[in-house]
Amino acid sequence: MPREFTRSDRVASQIQREMAELLGTHVKEPGLGMVTISEVELSRDLAVAKIFVTFLGNQKPPKDCVKALAEYVPALRRELGKRLRVRVLPEIRFAFDDSIERGLRMDALLHKISQATPERGGETGGEEENP
Repeated sequence: MPREFTRSDRVASQIQREMAELLGTHVKEPGLGMVTISEVELSRDLAVAKIFVTFLGNQKPPKDCVKALAEYVPALRRELGKRLRVRVLPEIRFAFDDSIERGLRMDALLHKISQATPERGGETGGEEENP
């Protein structure tokens, strides 16, 4: 019976939980807003963890927010090492996740299209009636 989740999936999930807590307690950056981890991608050899983040209520551009988080990587990695039980702690890289913004933009476009097209009432699936 094959395993449902690989080791890298389990470690990525643990990193996501622990890093979310660490970001809330250790990162005190003005203008950063609330940082949310949307996903953690871990390489197969567990050497690199790419952490996708979104920012709510930030006053800086996302690129600057990711740079600000990158300054905290050594301290966060040290704390993460205390919490995880892995032989080699992965290198941490932060990346901005724009999927929420893209989703909101697509939703707005779909809403705009639905408002622009007139409602077709009373049509029956393409069947024509003969008078």
